[in-house]
Amino acid sequence: MKYRKLGRTDLELSEVGFGVWTVSTGWWGKIEPADGEKLLQQALELGVTFFDTADTYGLGVGEEILAKAFHDHRHEIVIGTKFGYDWYTNQERTGHQERPQKWEPDFIRYACEQSLRRLQTDYIDLYQLHNPRLDTIQRDEIFETLDDLVREGKLRHYGIAIGPDIGWEDEGMASMQERDIESLQIIYSALEQQPARNFFPAAEKANTGLLSRVPHASEVLTDDFVAKKPSFDADDHRAHRRQQWLESAMKKREQVVFMASETGRTLSQAAIQFCLSEPSIASVLPNIVRLDQLAELAASSETPPLENDELEYLRERFDENFGLERLPEETLRSSR
Repeated sequence: MKYRKLGRTDLELSEVGFGVWTVSTGWWGKIEPADGEKLLQQALELGVTFFDTADTYGLGVGEEILAKAFHDHRHEIVIGTKFGYDWYTNQERTGHQERPQKWEPDFIRYACEQSLRRLQTDYIDLYQLHNPRLDTIQRDEIFETLDDLVREGKLRHYGIAIGPDIGWEDEGMASMQERDIESLQIIYSALEQQPARNFFPAAEKANTGLLSRVPHASEVLTDDFVAKKPSFDADDHRAHRRQQWLESAMKKREQVVFMASETGRTLSQAAIQFCLSEPSIASVLPNIVRLDQLAELAASSETPPLENDELEYLRERFDENFGLERLPEETLRSSR
């Protein structure tokens, strides 16, 4: 495993991190708590030191499982968690429907204290706003509260995690240019390069550390995608849109599998190396659910980097949408 400094912070992260949502939410397949703990512990043995979670993951489980897995190893790991959703007063939810957000200073302090309790620690390495809108990023009192928590020693650093379904290009730019944020978590992959690519010059100028999630583009850039190609029920009203997405994804995949052809890296590893080719990205957060998968992905850090001509070709193919007709944004969102 190799390590990178997160922007201008003093945090050193493993190039491959662990997104704890896979072992705490049940959204990526059912994993028993004991198996999840073993997976986390094995990750540390393989050199993974950055673990990214959120207070909403499993309604607190995503933080509690870290405390159980690493109760004797707190100072060996870097914990990133997130806040902003008020699930304390409203736990009712339909599917993956977004929960109400709350950003008042008193709530931020309350959420922080609850996370510290669940994590069984007295400090959080990286505290991230979870999917904030632009108007949230423009509220001074939020960042004044976070600065106070840093001064009090409860936080080492704070950042922002943004996502596609609530908008994120304006939010990402404002985070770096208006708030001079230390850390920004984004979506980035060989198949989904924008708007992340637009962020790179701003991140370099502000010395903002980037965290990259969904590097495998909803697992399209893995061997599992072909072995267990997803199917959709005919009576699912989303089936047609998802089938469109699936057909498009397969055609794009065919154009990038060269990354794993006689290169000394698997396609999954190449997808991570694609993200690591951007110097501002400190750590990549793949979806990890099995021990064999963990071993493969953790080894990505030591595989050969992509060559400049490979990177240029991938950028060109993306800019040309891989020669395919563009799908409606609604169809794209239905795949995530």
